[in-house]
Amino acid sequence: MTDFTSIQGIGKGSRELLEAAGFVNVEALAKAGVDELVIELERANRIVKISKRTPTAANIASWIAAAREVVGIEDEPVASPAMPVNYEAVPEVMEMLAAAPAAIPLPSWQLMENHLAVSDIPPVILLNRYSGDLEIRVTSRDTPLRAKPRAPAGTASRPLASGYVQLGDSSPQRLEIDVTRLRSIADLEKVGQRIALSMAPIEGEGNRESERIALIRAPLEATNRGRDPRSRTYIRGVLHSHPLSITLGAMITLAMALLLPLAIAVSGVFLLAVLSPTRFAWASPWLLVVPCALPLLGGLYLIYAYNGRCRICNQRLFLHRACLKNSKAHRIRGLGYIVPLCLHIVLFRWFRCTYCGTPVRLKK
Repeated sequence: MTDFTSIQGIGKGSRELLEAAGFVNVEALAKAGVDELVIELERANRIVKISKRTPTAANIASWIAAAREVVGIEDEPVASPAMPVNYEAVPEVMEMLAAAPAAIPLPSWQLMENHLAVSDIPPVILLNRYSGDLEIRVTSRDTPLRAKPRAPAGTASRPLASGYVQLGDSSPQRLEIDVTRLRSIADLEKVGQRIALSMAPIEGEGNRESERIALIRAPLEATNRGRDPRSRTYIRGVLHSHPLSITLGAMITLAMALLLPLAIAVSGVFLLAVLSPTRFAWASPWLLVVPCALPLLGGLYLIYAYNGRCRICNQRLFLHRACLKNSKAHRIRGLGYIVPLCLHIVLFRWFRCTYCGTPVRLKK
């Protein structure tokens, strides 16, 4: 077999590109066509990136001609290109179009019932721009009329698929791999190292951020030192974002729970003292402080307790809601949920949310 050194104009890059396309010697190059070789070289160069520019069709034609001289193959006659012809001006075609029925798209159910594939349906022919010979068949109106193109010489007819509906061309497609995007394991390791360095926290700031996150998740070691993990005094849960506000809200809610019935009782005593002064002469005017303090305490409740929410589910803790409570919620029979929750907050500095059951602590 003869190599490419005997052909003028094929350098090192062109030789590597021809070998990448599968043309390893002069004999293979002499049997190739110009158009086909141009396409193959463009595809090969797009994949392997050997040359900045793909050789032109003129250069490739000179290579093929030189290779055929070396091998002794005569040049193939160049066929004149077929020019498009307007067959609609032909009287026979005009008669056929006038008598032919209108073509409508076939629905999928009709294809399935007749066991037709999409490839079984002939494509439409543009009779005003068709290039090549056209066979015209004009018969009576009772028989279908059609224009059938003659198959070019040397082309094999494609077999028709049957028994199913073919939604697309089932011929295998050639997949191209862009090797320029491939990376080795060493390159990936370098990229991973650069990402790790870029994501590394700045000295001092990263430590403070990690300490803050750890403090939110769990209390300090000194907080529970010497406490039994099974007891209520053991502080647990996530840290609340407003622990002081929640503690004040619990105290004010407890004070409201005590002051409200006491103010109602004092108001009743003064009403009875007006009706029977001799029997309720012991009622001191100072007791009026209790009902008068109720509006002031109500204002503090609106400020601190009404907006007290769970950090997890964002539900109001000190406001009664007629809904299903969590099975782990603080509850005392006869007192409900709010008063036991406030007592637990004041005594143990942590609580379980009435609605989601998540433990939340109020101490670092």
